[in-house]
Amino acid sequence: MKKLLGNIKSNKYFKIFANVYVIVSIAFIIWMLFFDTNSWYFSHSESDKEIIKLREQQDHLKREIEKDKALIKQLQDSATLEKFAREKYYYKKNNEEIYLIEFDSITK
Repeated sequence: MKKLLGNIKSNKYFKIFANVYVIVSIAFIIWMLFFDTNSWYFSHSESDKEIIKLREQQDHLKREIEKDKALIKQLQDSATLEKFAREKYYYKKNNEEIYLIEFDSITK
């Protein structure tokens, strides 16, 4: 048994990793990489999630821009513009009245 311990203690890797400074340094690095609140692992995973969310938002906004461009192109015609203003914003001419009819879906 003593011979086995003597062989282990004489091993150069054992001497390096048995050093208190090396043990504390390895523990500190592992703690900072994985367990700390500002750790490398957690900050990267949160950043990746945020990047995915922002890319989805970017795609959504690009689709909305394309819809708005198509609508603006449609509204270049004055008849279409008037129809849009009447339907969406309830615009009216000076000599007319507008009645809004709302249907109640609750039955008694």
